[in-house]
Amino acid sequence: MQESPLYRRVAVASTFSPRFEQVLAEAKRICQRFGAELSLIYVGEECDDVAARFRETLTRLELPGDSPIHYQSGDPAEAILRAIDQNQIELIVAGALEKEVVLHPFLGNVARRLLRDASGSVMLFTRPELEPRPLRNIVFVAEYTDHDRDALRRALRLAASEKSERLYVVRVITTFDEARAARDSGRRPEQDEEEKLEQFVLSMGHTDVPIEIRCIRGNTGFAVADFVKSVDADLLVIPADREKNAGQLPPKLQWLADVIPCNLWLIR
Repeated sequence: MQESPLYRRVAVASTFSPRFEQVLAEAKRICQRFGAELSLIYVGEECDDVAARFRETLTRLELPGDSPIHYQSGDPAEAILRAIDQNQIELIVAGALEKEVVLHPFLGNVARRLLRDASGSVMLFTRPELEPRPLRNIVFVAEYTDHDRDALRRALRLAASEKSERLYVVRVITTFDEARAARDSGRRPEQDEEEKLEQFVLSMGHTDVPIEIRCIRGNTGFAVADFVKSVDADLLVIPADREKNAGQLPPKLQWLADVIPCNLWLIR
């Protein structure tokens, strides 16, 4: 039986920036993986010249020339968020960076707003390419909720379609977690968390994707960033429950509002 699409409506937050075609190429790959229809969101006036440039670019990338374009005006972040809501976009794809400072990639203002306020999922690419690189290593940050289980299933489907080499499912252990574990069971927190993490992964059933579980010590999400770099991850996957995290990132991952260690998929 054919699986249903992970997302039906995917859009690219598009401008004619130097990396626009690269972001669009990444979005094409993602749509193919997810079985989704692609549209574009453009902040600016609708005119023949803009439409012609879009048609040329879509043709060059072998995308349908009649792909919908949602025109919006005003502040870029507000306009894109408005287009997402008006057109029921389930996943927005965009470039992540405005600049790099001392080799640390800092999120641009629009990307930051999308992460915090978009009603649907967000996928950001730090260095998009016309020939997208395989997502070899993927890191998934787990909390064990029902939403996290659904998000992990999505991540596994993408990893399978990408033929990823490994998917790391990680859990951040804070000093608060350590104190609670010592009080409640007298055991090392890693023991409890490793068992929970293993059960969480086993609840997915059989998968052909190699999975490795890791418990990471740290009081901030920067521990995740360090781990992402240590395994040379190509994609970081963060579940964010709409109800629990409305208008914000998960508390342990607020650092993502500024610095992004690799391509990012925020699943709402």
